[in-house]
Amino acid sequence: MKTSLYLVATPIGNLGDISLRALETLRQVDWVVSEDTRKTGLLLKHFEIKKPQLSFHEFNEERVIPRVMEILHSGQSVALVTNAGSPAVSDPGFTLVRSAIEAGIPITAIPGPTALIAALILSGLPVHSFTFRGFPPRKATARRRFLEVDARSPHTLIFYESPFRLKAFLEDALAIYGDRQACIANDLTKMFETILRGPLSECLSHFDQEEPRGEYTIVIAGHDEKFSSPLGKVERGN
Repeated sequence: MKTSLYLVATPIGNLGDISLRALETLRQVDWVVSEDTRKTGLLLKHFEIKKPQLSFHEFNEERVIPRVMEILHSGQSVALVTNAGSPAVSDPGFTLVRSAIEAGIPITAIPGPTALIAALILSGLPVHSFTFRGFPPRKATARRRFLEVDARSPHTLIFYESPFRLKAFLEDALAIYGDRQACIANDLTKMFETILRGPLSECLSHFDQEEPRGEYTIVIAGHDEKFSSPLGKVERGN
């Protein structure tokens, strides 16, 4: 395999979603750079792939990037993977990609699952124009300022959030955006995938009765959108 940095998307839940090209790439590269080597190790083991790994996450980027670049400059190939989904989308990777571009290293994307797109197309909200905002700040004041930036945006809005801050996020979104239609997706592609649709107020009430678990993808209608749908909790096995 030629010297290159390969950005390899991995399943967001269901291992059956990995692409043939992703498997071929992981089998052929010299190194796998992983957000969490333990989780990636389980993925590689499942598909009977043995590769040396380097840990690469937000707390060690500055230290690891020179090592990755050394490997690439030596003529070896590297696959960058995150814990789930596409590398660099609300995950480590951006700085490594920049470094490779500046060094003239070829970069290839191996596309695949991404939670934000899955949630968007399941939401029933407009998909022709959307804004992905990733994870909001953890602190309340910073989070509200973050949300206010898009208060009058006509585009469908997409966010990621942890179970520990989901209710606080929904409270702030309701206060800033008003009672817009929303979709909250959890465990996408997994056996207990859950899609919750309805006004923000009803979604918030739902989590007064049910404790949030796992990471969530939240899709919210843009400003002045009139689309409406009844609140519905949909569970599907995959």
